[in-house]
Amino acid sequence: MKQVFLRSLMMVALALSVTLPALADTVRLKDGSVIRGQIVNFKNEQFTILVGSGTRGRKSRITVYMEDVDSIEFDSAGSAGNTSGSGEDNTSNTSSQPTYQPPPANTQPTNTQPTNPQPSYQPPQTTSTPAPTTNPTFFQINTRVRSDNASNGWTNTGLVVRRGQRLRINASGRVNLGNNRTSTPDGLPSIPDRDKLMRNQPTGGLIAVIGDDNDDFIFIGRSRDFVAQRDGVLFLGVNEGNLSDNSGAFDVVIEAESMSGNPR
Repeated sequence: MKQVFLRSLMMVALALSVTLPALADTVRLKDGSVIRGQIVNFKNEQFTILVGSGTRGRKSRITVYMEDVDSIEFDSAGSAGNTSGSGEDNTSNTSSQPTYQPPPANTQPTNTQPTNPQPSYQPPQTTSTPAPTTNPTFFQINTRVRSDNASNGWTNTGLVVRRGQRLRINASGRVNLGNNRTSTPDGLPSIPDRDKLMRNQPTGGLIAVIGDDNDDFIFIGRSRDFVAQRDGVLFLGVNEGNLSDNSGAFDVVIEAESMSGNPR
């Protein structure tokens, strides 16, 4: 009877050790939000965090830029618990991990004075030269911007822009605006159109917008070099109110500044 009781008690303890949820790593962002999950990768200054239940639930991955992280608390106990469980892929866990603290924004080395006074050394005067500045690098995307009302008149370039990123856009070609009128990317200033999106810009010209939740349109024309003022997907279109009788497309070359962790 005593052996049966001890065996039952061991089975209950084993079941509890398997079913109890493992603790998660805690990622605190600079905007005050907190993400709890399992950090599985760090590449190109990006953390990949596995979020969700590992037993019956569905896991999802979240990517966080290092510059947005305030601090990370790694849960060594949770990692050890996950390693002992069955049916889980724990190849990315370690038994113990140090707490990650991102480097402070502006730090200056502290000058400590020696305990024993020594004669001060004066280095020879040197002429300081400014560090050479590196030119930014750009990657290129080619696309065609249709002038008709397909996709509600907007062409998704597939480029996810980040605020502060520099863009250079060049366009060529001609489109048909109906009524035997054709336009280059610079548009036709002499044609009135009360329904066009940018009333003070030429009709039929190439325009852009970053994100699909605002009306901050940007006139591109044949060429434009500018800095993005928001995050979002870059859309291109034609500045005209009636797109139903249009045909043709502009050939557009987009050069975007390469930024750390910039998704394409």
